[in-house]
Amino acid sequence: MMLGVVVVFASEAEKNTLVECGEFVKIYDPSVGEDNKWYINDHCFIYGHDHTWHLFGITRQEPARPLKEINFAHATAKTLLQQPWAKQPFALTVAKESPWNEVHLWAPHVIRHKGTYYMYYCAGDPDHTKYKIHLATSQDLETWIRHPKNPMIVDGFDARDPFILRVKDKWVMYYTANSSPDRGNHIVACVTSDDLLTWNNRGTVFTDPKAGTYGGPTESPFVVRRGDQFYLFIGPRQDYDSTDVFVSDDPFHWKIDNKVGHFKAHAAEVVRDGKGKWYISRCGWGRGGVYLAPLIWKDGQ
Repeated sequence: MMLGVVVVFASEAEKNTLVECGEFVKIYDPSVGEDNKWYINDHCFIYGHDHTWHLFGITRQEPARPLKEINFAHATAKTLLQQPWAKQPFALTVAKESPWNEVHLWAPHVIRHKGTYYMYYCAGDPDHTKYKIHLATSQDLETWIRHPKNPMIVDGFDARDPFILRVKDKWVMYYTANSSPDRGNHIVACVTSDDLLTWNNRGTVFTDPKAGTYGGPTESPFVVRRGDQFYLFIGPRQDYDSTDVFVSDDPFHWKIDNKVGHFKAHAAEVVRDGKGKWYISRCGWGRGGVYLAPLIWKDGQ
């Protein structure tokens, strides 16, 4: 299937654009088989040892009620552009009982390390200044077991949207939070780990001029390394369907004036297939599912 490239620049910064995208096509509709319309919000992709692509994400029937999002969707496909992806049973359901005390399930991110799959996700808390990021592990991407060391992170305001990257000899978890747990500037925070279980050394890698509590312009952080450069994808920026990209040679510091891309996409994820082709996704409340578009790099690498 060929996807044509459609590029629309939103500002005079066209010459500074290092990454673009093509046309989005729908790959998964969570409403299939349901009596009502459903949505997918923050999500992730991973290619399993079963030679199958897996998608996990926030899901619920419309209209959106974020604090009632209690299940993770699971869908599978043999190729990223397969239409449609096959709907699977929920991957995880909220555990409100002790010791987990989960409020909801938000923003899963899955990695594989030494044969085990690690799913980090936001489990919430009645106190929004002490939001929890939990971990569940799996051997087959179907059965998930919560880790006894949970929570991995406690932070605010509504600390959420974890993303894991290996940087030299450390694991780095990026997530969205605030400069002060009860308010402050919207930031992308980070912590580091040697074993994926104990996280410390909290720092700030990106600060937005805007301050507030609920929501904000630094959600859904995703980092891509290309050569010596690190690209940070975050949003929503100008509006709900809006993701910006910033570049830096330091994976622990991005500046707001180093913007090099913009996409009409909510909760965008970047994924690369087995043939080296790059894609970017979009989703969201009232958007009818998950979409993919080709990602085009213009950085000469």
